[in-house]
Amino acid sequence: MASKSSGGRVDLPGFFSDLVRCETRLYNALNDRLREQHGIVTSQFEFLRFLRDHPGSRVADLAVEFAIGIGATSKGTDRLEKQAWVTRRTNPADRRSSLLDLTDDGLRLVEAAEETFTRTLAELTSDLLGGPSGPAAAQVLAELRSALERDRVGLPTG
Repeated sequence: MASKSSGGRVDLPGFFSDLVRCETRLYNALNDRLREQHGIVTSQFEFLRFLRDHPGSRVADLAVEFAIGIGATSKGTDRLEKQAWVTRRTNPADRRSSLLDLTDDGLRLVEAAEETFTRTLAELTSDLLGGPSGPAAAQVLAELRSALERDRVGLPTG
């Protein structure tokens, strides 16, 4: 564990290291479980879940939500469409873009995968997040994300 505080001050490089390594390890563990039980990876699950909760979204909406480039988002969406989990329809407000919706198979997949995702995440985090500092840690991360998103920090340039 790298980010210890001394005298009320947080070791920022250590905090960054801990944050990134936690995210990477959780993401990889979820990736492995989703792949073995549902044949998808975490990024596909996240796209499907977003489209379930925001039907009729555009590729650009996904890119903004996940702070990734349009090209990567479009390729990821193409893969979901190829599997018949997502369909595209012409955007009536802008014929140059498409609106994305889950197919029935996509909806069934994301519902099943969400159970696996939630159960796995709980297994990996409940001991710590269920403790006395868990809610404060979750609140700090939510506030940090909100501030970064509000100020449009870290958006891809391409």
